[in-house]
Amino acid sequence: MRYRRIMLKLSGEALGEQGWLFDHAKIREVAGILCEVRKRGVQAGVVIGGGNLWRGRHGASEGMDAVTADQMGMLGTVMNCLVMRDALAQCGQKSEVFSALSMPDVCTTYRFDLADAALERDGLAFLGGGLGRPFFTTDTAVTLRALELKADALLLAKNVDGVYTADPRTDKGAKLIRDITYGEAIQRELKVMDLAAFQMCAEQSLPQVRVFGLSDPRNILRVLEGEDLGTTLHP
Repeated sequence: MRYRRIMLKLSGEALGEQGWLFDHAKIREVAGILCEVRKRGVQAGVVIGGGNLWRGRHGASEGMDAVTADQMGMLGTVMNCLVMRDALAQCGQKSEVFSALSMPDVCTTYRFDLADAALERDGLAFLGGGLGRPFFTTDTAVTLRALELKADALLLAKNVDGVYTADPRTDKGAKLIRDITYGEAIQRELKVMDLAAFQMCAEQSLPQVRVFGLSDPRNILRVLEGEDLGTTLHP
């Protein structure tokens, strides 16, 4: 499949040192890959999780007010977008950061038409702040942005290399699924994205979702080149 515009979700943990804070060597490596994506004529909207900075209502934050915890997570995604924009600028590539949370002194407030124009102009745009509301995951946010901005595919670069029949970290018998429809994934309750995101993909017939590992950032380019990495989900 030839892609003109993709929506790419990066794991925040994948940008951290052992999953936390910032691994600047990895950030520069990912920035270089995004520059390569742009050189190949592909437009990329990028959503980054905030797990390297804040992990929601788990661990130390357990019992914290849910709205406050989710707001902190949204701020973490914006911080990740800013550090990636800076890394791209050092490569000579322009990009713009949009946030669903209004912070005009830091970045542009998200609006569909402005993000669409930035992608047409620069080829790269970062979409932070989730949906600007608590109780929505970054899975839901990236799916909605992919649909709004008419992406040809949603690419989920994760810390696992695809969709499995069970959690491969706890079940040695888990098998990688190469190709599956949204409907079947929902029916089998596979933990790829949250249910709301999956249902949007199915109801709006998003052309394709690709799930693959980010252990090697060049996997992004391999997917764009048509290599059969990870799992393909489709209507």
